[in-house]
Amino acid sequence: MKKSIFILTFLILGTVVFGQEKEMKKEIPQAETFTSTQTVSIKGKTITLATETGTHLLRDENDKPIALFGFTHYRKTNSSKDRPIVFAFNGGPLSASFWLHFGVLGPKRIEINDPSYTKPAPYKVVNNEYSILDKADLVMIDPVGVGFSKPVGEAKWEDFWGVDQDIQSIGLFIEQFIIKANKMNSPKYLLGESYGTFRNAGLVKHLQDKGIAMNGVIMVSAVFDLQHLLFGPGDDTAYLIHFPTYAATAWYHNKVKDKGSSLETFLNEVRAFTQNEYAPALLKGDQLSVAERSSVAQKLGDYSGLSPDFYLKADLRVTNGEYFQEFLREEGRTVGRLDSRFTGINEDPLSQNALTDPQSDAISTPYIAAFKDYLYNNLKVRKDLTYTTTASTRKGFKWDWKHKGNISWNMQVATTTLPDMTSAMKRNPNLKILILNGYYDLATVFYGVEHSINHMGLDAELKKNIIMKYYEAGHMMYTHIPSMAKFKTDVDEFIDQTSK
Repeated sequence: MKKSIFILTFLILGTVVFGQEKEMKKEIPQAETFTSTQTVSIKGKTITLATETGTHLLRDENDKPIALFGFTHYRKTNSSKDRPIVFAFNGGPLSASFWLHFGVLGPKRIEINDPSYTKPAPYKVVNNEYSILDKADLVMIDPVGVGFSKPVGEAKWEDFWGVDQDIQSIGLFIEQFIIKANKMNSPKYLLGESYGTFRNAGLVKHLQDKGIAMNGVIMVSAVFDLQHLLFGPGDDTAYLIHFPTYAATAWYHNKVKDKGSSLETFLNEVRAFTQNEYAPALLKGDQLSVAERSSVAQKLGDYSGLSPDFYLKADLRVTNGEYFQEFLREEGRTVGRLDSRFTGINEDPLSQNALTDPQSDAISTPYIAAFKDYLYNNLKVRKDLTYTTTASTRKGFKWDWKHKGNISWNMQVATTTLPDMTSAMKRNPNLKILILNGYYDLATVFYGVEHSINHMGLDAELKKNIIMKYYEAGHMMYTHIPSMAKFKTDVDEFIDQTSK
């Protein structure tokens, strides 16, 4: 009798628990959007924008809900179906899109004290006359982990946190969004910054393989091969491709002996030295003679603003962190990684590497505070919803760097999406790529982009589809007003040329 009661109780409890679990799986939160009307004045004309911000209920290929996917959509009222649309995001991984949104693309922008520190609130938010909203509708994307984006149902954070996972989920969002917005047959663009360019190189092929071809891809401060940023043991590539930006930094801060007639002229000389003298010297390793080593160290010092003795002690190889710290050490200052025009207080003059990034310190607080004020008050988002600016604050955040094609002998032999972009261009010769490079960007260096483009194996005609533009600013070149104006001109021309 007791045994029967036990079995019956077990079955009842099991049924209740199973039912509760099943019910929990069914409880998918609803997507929520907030609408408002915004305006922007560009070149004397006021544009009215129907604005929607919030989340889209993202579905997988079997229409199973997997995430609430955050976005802000600006649509010009009374516009035609053929009006171009731009999907834009920042990098990280994993950062929210407020940098581009409030820095250069959206209808409003924050004014900062470039290239120095901005005073505390109240911050000045102004009409963004450099916005691209006179040329195209705009969708600012916040990948899962930032903004309002989060997994739902049976999905987990790690289903979205990785090179391929990220491409997959953003590809799903773009496809579902353009169907919903009736923009499948409109000119379409991707615009990414930093890791967003690494994402773009894979995403453009991913979408193209699904029958969604981009008219163009806009890369802001690009990197396609992470080997270029890592200063790996036994690998000289990162030292070589960073050096022209060290030289540009020295040029800006008047630490070179002969600045030449212009920055471009000076950097052409530095490129030639890097390719013809510095690269062969590093290739020789310890077979380099004492005289050769001394000669190369002298030129490295002359171009970079560091002492030849420092380069000799470093075996001719100086990482970016070491450069930030050493360049202005005697002045008690350090220079910015994101923008080496910015300088800050050196917290530990005895340290080998810089402890902070002055550009990030100078602009992060103003951007975050002013954008959130705009988000909750102008865009009318419910104030009890948390907008997450970076996934690094989430417990357990870890990025999966594996990418299809980067594995050989069951090892990660590269971390690159450059082959994806190469394949996309070769399979779609109409695809155009616009790359915007900051000369003072020591996070994603311009010579690294040039190295990548020169190793794609494109014929001369197809290579013309890659358009390179340069700015006398850093990673976020739009903090510099003259560069922001040039950004507007370059992107406008690109959309005009590729949307017809």
